[in-house]
This record gives sequence, structure tokens and C-alpha cells, in this order.
Amino acid sequence: MAPMDAPDGTVADEEITPAELRLAARNHGLPLEALRYDITPAGLHYLLIHYDIPAVDATAFLLEIRGAVERPLSLGLADLCERPRVSMPVTFECAGNGRALLQPRPLSQPWLTEAVGTAEWAGTPLAPLLEEAGVGAGAVEVLFTGLDHGVEGGTAQAYERSLPIADVEHALLVYEMNGAPLPPQHGFPLRLVVPGWYGMTNVKWLARITLLEEPFDGYQNTVAYRMYDADGEPGDALTRMLPRSLMVPPGVPDFMTRSRFLAPGPVTLRGRAWSGHGSVERVEVSTDGGEAFDEAVLDEAVGPAAWRGWRFAWDAPPGEYVLCSRATDSAGNAQPLEPPWNLKGYANNAVERIPVVVAA
Repeated sequence: MAPMDAPDGTVADEEITPAELRLAARNHGLPLEALRYDITPAGLHYLLIHYDIPAVDATAFLLEIRGAVERPLSLGLADLCERPRVSMPVTFECAGNGRALLQPRPLSQPWLTEAVGTAEWAGTPLAPLLEEAGVGAGAVEVLFTGLDHGVEGGTAQAYERSLPIADVEHALLVYEMNGAPLPPQHGFPLRLVVPGWYGMTNVKWLARITLLEEPFDGYQNTVAYRMYDADGEPGDALTRMLPRSLMVPPGVPDFMTRSRFLAPGPVTLRGRAWSGHGSVERVEVSTDGGEAFDEAVLDEAVGPAAWRGWRFAWDAPPGEYVLCSRATDSAGNAQPLEPPWNLKGYANNAVERIPVVVAA
């Protein structure tokens, strides 16, 4: 689109706006060289905070389970820690990952491709707690409410999202990240983790769970996380992560541009791939900008809800190249070569493109 055709809420200019800069200074992505870790160190895991980090006194904290239940529950952190404990690696990806690569660019957190991470999350399963509370026969959704408050879309609100009851079967109430208590920025003292779903689902600073007899019509469900066309018409809600593969950038970077420089000769390209719709079954690599792909070798998955490593042997001759990787999952979903544009810049899982100069 030409600049005059940029819809409201987007910008055709390349320069970042002050509002985007403020968001980018608060939130951060995964340095792509950290893809080398099976489990992302907490300080390198991507981070998106909608409002402010709330101050929470863990000794006074209570999780309330209310609404359409037979026996409402109030549980302190110690109560939750006494419940059966589950620990598992889970890959998170922000639904807006790749937004800043679209043209015109949607105005929001300006993610490139780094809004991802895989941590070892530990806590207690939600399903037994709902069984203990006794879910009412008329309940259709579960609403998760965090302690963070703000204004979005002109609406004052706590951050909260709902899920159909069937979709919380494998949800965890998490109080540890990588073997330590949750850091404040990752939801201390308690957060929701729903494996396979985009990151907005994993409500931080979780304080209330409400069983609903009608679908939730709050902002984060009905307005924020939906696919919009250029006319601003809301489409489908965002749910599970589409397949994506990212490469550990080879060689060394230029400081300002992050362009890559690599010596000629044999090199093993490595990366990670994931999907919320099934296991990663195939990763292909291109060294010519996506004109031709060859299959990479897959490593064992880090876990059933976590990314899978891959490697590809390349004998790099002198010249300029654009490296790409493309993932396909067990449900048959594959990454597109070109990004699917939408007004809010969601679910852009187009193949990555990494320019590389190979020279002595």
C-alpha cells in the first residue's frame, strides 16, 4: 500500500514512532543467538507487559475460584504449592510476532521475529481444582483475571481473557519459571499457562478464575486479539500458534544493522521450530531467499509443548545470500513465503529472511 492508503492504526513510514519506541523500551524479544539454549534463561525470554507490573504481597495473595461453581475456593500460594506439581517446557510466542515486518506497519509493539521463548514452567494443573470447585452444568467458559490494570481502546480494565471449558484441559497454574519463583515481570506469584496457544492467553498475576454461563464479551476477547481486515472489521479470534522456524544467526553481526558476515567454508546452520497445532515434522532451509529449499535434520523435541531443534550443513561459497527456514507441522500447516497482512499485524508466520555476506 502507498502511504495515502495506510488504514487508520497503521503507518507506511519506515521510521519508528515515539509511541512504538516507548513500548519497545518496556518489552523485549529473545536475542536470536539465544535460540541455542533448549530452555531460555529467564532474562532472555521475550516479554510483553500490557499495563504496569503490579506489586504483590505473596503472603497475602489469594486465588479466587468463583462464578458458576458449587463450592467457591480461596487458595493462598502455599495451598497451591501443596497440590500435585507438574513441570514442563512450554514455548510461548506473542501473537504479534512479525508485526513490524508488515507494510504498512500496524502501530503497536514493533516485534520483528524475536517474540518467543521456551521456559520450564512448574505449577499445579487447573483441571483438578475446577473439579474440586464443582463446575456448574450451565458453565461454558472460564475467565482468567490478572491483577494488572490499565486503559486500552479507551476502556479501563484489568487484563482478563476467557477460554471455552474444553480448552483448559491441559492448563497449568504456574508459580515457578526455570526452577525459581516467577520473576515479577513474568507474573509473580501466579500465572496461567495454556500450552500451544499464543502468549496473550497466559494471563500473568492471576488472581481470579470465574466460571461463566455466557461467553465473555470483554475487550481482550472481543476486540483486542482478533484478525481484522483493512476496513477494521473483526474476524476470527486468535488461538493456537501457527508453525514457525527461526535460525541462530550465523557468523558475526554489524553493530547497527545486524547484517551478518560469515567466512567461506562448511558451516552448520541451526535453529528452532514450533507449532501450536501439532508437532514439527519437517524443517527446510533455503540459501537463495526461498527459491529452493532442502530438508534439515531434526533434533528431538524439548517437550510435547516446546520447540524442536534442527540443523543444516552448508558449504558457504563467497557471495551474498538470503537464508530462510520453513517449518511444517503434523497437521499439515506450513509457513508461507509472503506475510499475510492484517490490520493489527497478528499471526505473521512468513519464513524468515537473513541476509548474509560470505567473505574471507
